[in-house]
Amino acid sequence: MLTRVALVACLAAICAAKPMARSMQVHEAREDIPEGFVLSGAAPQDKVLSLRLALVQSDPAGLEKALMDVSTPSSALYGQHLTKEEVEKFVAPSPDSVAAVNAWFAENGIEAKSISPAGDWLSFSIPVSQANELLGADFSVFTHQETGQTSVRTLSYSIPSDLQGHVDLVHPTITFPNPFGRLPAMIAPPKAKPAVNLTSDAVPASCATTITPSCLQALYGIPTTPATVSTNQLGVSGFIEQFANQADLKTFLTNFRPDIPSTTTFELQTLDGGSNPQSPRQAGVEADLDIQYTVGIATEVPTFFISVGEDFNDGALEGFLDIINFLLGESSPPQVLTTSYGQNENTISRALANNLCTAYAQLGARGVSILFASGDGGVAGSQTTRCTTFLPTFPSGCPFMTSVGATTGVPETSASFSSGGFSNFFAQPSYQSTAVSSFLTALGNTNAGKFNRSGRAFPDVAAMGDNVEIVVGGEFGLVGGTSCSSPIFASVVSLLNDGLAAEGKPPLGFLNPFLYSTGAAALNDITTGSNPGCNTNGFPAGTGWDPVTGLGTPDFAKLKAAVGL
Repeated sequence: MLTRVALVACLAAICAAKPMARSMQVHEAREDIPEGFVLSGAAPQDKVLSLRLALVQSDPAGLEKALMDVSTPSSALYGQHLTKEEVEKFVAPSPDSVAAVNAWFAENGIEAKSISPAGDWLSFSIPVSQANELLGADFSVFTHQETGQTSVRTLSYSIPSDLQGHVDLVHPTITFPNPFGRLPAMIAPPKAKPAVNLTSDAVPASCATTITPSCLQALYGIPTTPATVSTNQLGVSGFIEQFANQADLKTFLTNFRPDIPSTTTFELQTLDGGSNPQSPRQAGVEADLDIQYTVGIATEVPTFFISVGEDFNDGALEGFLDIINFLLGESSPPQVLTTSYGQNENTISRALANNLCTAYAQLGARGVSILFASGDGGVAGSQTTRCTTFLPTFPSGCPFMTSVGATTGVPETSASFSSGGFSNFFAQPSYQSTAVSSFLTALGNTNAGKFNRSGRAFPDVAAMGDNVEIVVGGEFGLVGGTSCSSPIFASVVSLLNDGLAAEGKPPLGFLNPFLYSTGAAALNDITTGSNPGCNTNGFPAGTGWDPVTGLGTPDFAKLKAAVGL
């Protein structure tokens, strides 16, 4: 039995070694393990976790209003994009939030550093044992059965009750990596290009089986004349060690754009330990595709390949966050950013999805058009048929970016793999309500109960995404996927921006309010095809907007007129 003196001394020692326990409250939780993953056991207690904490932003609603004001053609503020400093005021956390979180960290001996321009994201590293105690969590090892990939995650975590309203989220906790992501597969191009009678004499017959820049120029009226404004730039995202090869680009331009110098190239930017080695065997199918169909279509538009390395956790969207914070930190980010990666929305924390969506709104308010491929699994999202309800993709469900679906053939029809549908996280934005309502009325009760009728609908637009010819490691081949479509549509936007810049006008910025209003008539409506998945026929394409090809594919001449050129 302890004496009174010994008991007091013991309690004093405990208090000195460990901060006072706080009242904890569950902050985020998953109902179940994402499909395809299984629990493998407890995470090693000494494993160090690299964690991030997002502070509650000061005025995201104000940011959204500002974004819509500068992005809506009928607004008096249209085109009056915000400065870096103006955007940061909307998202910077309050001094009280900063102080409260810093005090919590200090109390637990944690050193954190800011990793975003506005100071709303912090990073820190602690062992699993401390993370479990700090967050009332149970970090465990989860294995994806198909790939064998392992991840350390928890199905719920808590924060002190007095930090509610100060902490937005901690990551990665309940967000899982993308289990079904894949890169486009290359197949050999046909040796002979058969003559095919097409609806337009302007489209080469070979385009029925192989898409090249000349096909896109003919289909969409994309000009071959060089851009003239050097400050108008196009950014291409690079992830998962996909490298863009300079020699492949030169071969591509020599064969498919002989009218421009074969030395035309791109600039490299890197973050998170990114690089871009030039060995032919390291050439990436996705990276080469994205670069060849930006440099090769947006003639002479300065193009940047932004290589995001893997100096972050294990692929659960840290790169998506980091590239946006990287661009937000620039005084003059590229006016267009295209990304050909994504994952199923149901693998992601709602709080993280909201935070990333707000990050896209920040760039949009500064005049940047953000385009993402919608995905390649039809209504099953990212290449899986293991679903009973439709799986929307992320970030296509975010209302502050432009989602690009795919078409195939000449004349164009919907590509069956083109992902599209309705978000379960984000509500339908007002800019698309009329177009989506018309589709839902025509759809009737088809697929009832399999999707969220009130969710943000995607894709917004489409472009050719099948039998697209590229060069990888010196070899010619064909690829398919919405990852072809996004860089093609982004190139069209960049050329429109060049024309606007030449006349002293601002860039298009966030595209959707324009696309769903004055821009809708400047798109080729795709009315045939569907996007099957989840053991259904998916959604049908039809007149007007649909969740397969959105509002349609670009008509450059009409778009040029619609933007006032």
